[in-house]
Formats: sequence, structure tokens, C-alpha cells
Amino acid sequence: MGLLILIVVGAILGWLATIVLRIEDGRTIAMNAGVGVLGSLLAGLVASGGSVVGAVSGIALLWAVVGAAVAIGIFNFVRQRAYQ
Repeated sequence: MGLLILIVVGAILGWLATIVLRIEDGRTIAMNAGVGVLGSLLAGLVASGGSVVGAVSGIALLWAVVGAAVAIGIFNFVRQRAYQ
């Protein structure tokens, strides 16, 4: 159940992170959600001690928010550097 929660939360946070970081470059919602899921899963995995199959704690969700925002920021930075 924890894995499903992190995927859904990551998708939503990936979309919200683009709003917070003010990234409006025409990327699709699916790409933003995918990067958010990746960041959320990685941060949630680290914060929950390596197991996301069970319940997810509040701390793991908080780190998932940070992970999604960082992943979107890094993705945007790398993408901008590729076009320059």
C-alpha cells in the first residue's frame, strides 16, 4: 500500500512542484508526474528505511515532497543545459 501511496503522491507533487518552481516550458503533465514519482519513490525509500511496501510515515511523505521538488528542479536544469 505504501508503494501505491508514494506513486500517487509523487504524481501530484510532480505537478505541484512545477507550479512552485514556476516551470512553464510546455512539458506534458505526464512527464512532470513521472519525474515527481521518481523523486518521491527515491526519497520515500530512503526515509522509510528501504521498505515502501508497508505503511508510509508522515516523515517519509515529507521527504517525498522534497524529493519530487528536487527531481523536477534537477530535470529542468539538465534540460535547459541541453538546449543551450
